[in-house]
Amino acid sequence: MERMCKDQKVETVTGQLTHFLIEPMVPHAQEEEFYICLHSLRYYDEILFYHEGGVDVGDVDAKAEKMQIPTGAALTEGAVREKLLGKVPAAKQANLASFIVTLFKFYQELHFAYLEVNPLVMLADGTVVPLDMAAKIDETAGFLCAHKWGGEPDWPPPFGRAAYPEEALIREMDGKTGASLKLTILNDRGRVWTMVAGGGASVVYADTVADYGWGHELANYGEYSGAPSTEETFIYAKTLLSLMMKYKHPEGKFLIIGGGIANFTDVAATFTGLIQALQHYASEIKENNIKIWIRRAGPNYIEGLRKVKAASDKLGLGLKVYGPETHITAVVPMALGLQTPLPEPDLSQAAGPPARSLIPGAGSKTPTTKPAPAPSAHTIVTATPATTSIVYGLQNRAVQGMLDFDFMCKRKKPSVEAMVFPFSGNHYVKFYWGTEEVLMPVYTTTKEAVQKHPNTSVFINFASFRSVHETSLEAMQYPNVKTLAIIAEGVPEQQTRQLIQTAEAKGVGMIGPATVGGIKPGCIRIGNTGGMLDNIVMSRLYRAG
Repeated sequence: MERMCKDQKVETVTGQLTHFLIEPMVPHAQEEEFYICLHSLRYYDEILFYHEGGVDVGDVDAKAEKMQIPTGAALTEGAVREKLLGKVPAAKQANLASFIVTLFKFYQELHFAYLEVNPLVMLADGTVVPLDMAAKIDETAGFLCAHKWGGEPDWPPPFGRAAYPEEALIREMDGKTGASLKLTILNDRGRVWTMVAGGGASVVYADTVADYGWGHELANYGEYSGAPSTEETFIYAKTLLSLMMKYKHPEGKFLIIGGGIANFTDVAATFTGLIQALQHYASEIKENNIKIWIRRAGPNYIEGLRKVKAASDKLGLGLKVYGPETHITAVVPMALGLQTPLPEPDLSQAAGPPARSLIPGAGSKTPTTKPAPAPSAHTIVTATPATTSIVYGLQNRAVQGMLDFDFMCKRKKPSVEAMVFPFSGNHYVKFYWGTEEVLMPVYTTTKEAVQKHPNTSVFINFASFRSVHETSLEAMQYPNVKTLAIIAEGVPEQQTRQLIQTAEAKGVGMIGPATVGGIKPGCIRIGNTGGMLDNIVMSRLYRAG
């Protein structure tokens, strides 16, 4: 009790211990302790077992007995005794093997990704008692087995970092919207704050800040993406600004608002919410000497940048604004004072491709050209201008975007032959092929679509993470499907491994899960890859070379 809710230092991290597990004492001898660990890999689960356990077990990776269970295979007591328990006393092997088989079943049914028990004690009467455990569960499997978990887990913050009400606010918003809103406070006294559009871009910006030696000042990590509304962007930006002004720094702070080229997010709409937040905190921003740098592109980005620049001039905030003519992370060294700021772009017209000049650094090495890697075996069938596909899901906008790309590439026919939508009867949907109208058949089953369109080789699956596993397995049963694209995010690891196993067995090239698709200039565009058509034109992705 003397340590509860008091600052404690564990190695280099200081935090408070607020939760304690009180368990009965289990008297036992050292020779009754064992070590076991189950973890998942791409093609199999692996069990590590060592006949000694406890804090001094040492490097178990080097000395433990190991057993690999391929995806979909069963685990038997005989195999466990043969491969893992050779150094365990014979009298204990039967009970221990039975426990390990049951533990593996528990590990699979509850979708663990990692499960380590150390020490695992087996008493003289044959009772098995796990005394300490560390585990990781697959969060994406909640829709399959949350009831076995006892409900959705309450994820505590890491030791040494308190839970912030602002994080809870953004998490609540994220749960109520189709957009993606994430916020994690790393250092609430930090000087460098980011407001980044896109999960991938958020990683790139965080890495860039760290690469320039400012990682210790990085205050937050998060994203706002997926076309958030003006109101959602306003609340997100206002939350960040309020956190930035919680602790004043004599040298001021930086807010880097960045992102790549948005696929479908209306930059002008989201920046309207940003402007509202800037207006709300204008005097406090100047009082706290907060410098704001922006780099953004995508639909209506010119209007968005014009609006935010005009608001900055009116409020006297001194924002620096850049578009796609500037490299995605170039604003980071400029904001931190490590590079002379580039002139702001002319916002009267669309920008060209970004400037990618290297930033000279002390002690930099002369770049050397590495030889190309050797070709590797893969099952992706190379697309041609004649490749066609079936789209699962009533994704009219995505299909129209694919047809627009096809027409620009001067394909002779559309790359989509049919769609599958099981929740309505067979019907037709109208699309545009250039200026002409074409009718696309929609079927209720994949079987009928494949049978009536035997020349299609690509199956683009827009099913949700809840049903994408079974619909993808069904699609791979048909021999003409050679490439499968799975768009859904959040597919459980066990289901993904089953999909990989089936795809490799049938020679099907699988893209995803959690992919935007793929693109081959002049041939095919899978799904929404490349975003709006003007992005594709600017990037010249519609032509080879």
